[in-house]
Amino acid sequence: MSSPSLKDLPKVAFDLKNQLEGFNPDNMKKADTNEKIILPTAEDVAAEKSQKAFTEALIEGVGGFDTNKLKHTETQEKNPLPDKAVIEAEKGQQQLIAGIENFDPAKLKPTVTEEKNPLPTKEVIAEEKKA
Repeated sequence: MSSPSLKDLPKVAFDLKNQLEGFNPDNMKKADTNEKIILPTAEDVAAEKSQKAFTEALIEGVGGFDTNKLKHTETQEKNPLPDKAVIEAEKGQQQLIAGIENFDPAKLKPTVTEEKNPLPTKEVIAEEKKA
């Protein structure tokens, strides 16, 4: 890829060009630079090495463990069965749920609903207004 020609380059304003050409770095203020990268101390390196050695020894110990040193044990599973009272209560709940699920609404008697909403008399309305 070739570099662009002079006429293709963007134009710089004349006053900006004069400022850039006349720039004097001696006019800049002096500033101290502080490095923010802090290297670990010798104690940090030693602690990390000892931690790494401990981890490797632990992994080696687990990998080289002799399973013949383990004792055989029998597992006792304890699963107590519910007593009669609990069984009867559960049967009662199941019968109740079955009764609700198998309910036949055709067995209901027809009813006529009367709405009773008596309107207050004029005397009652007058007493409420006074109060």
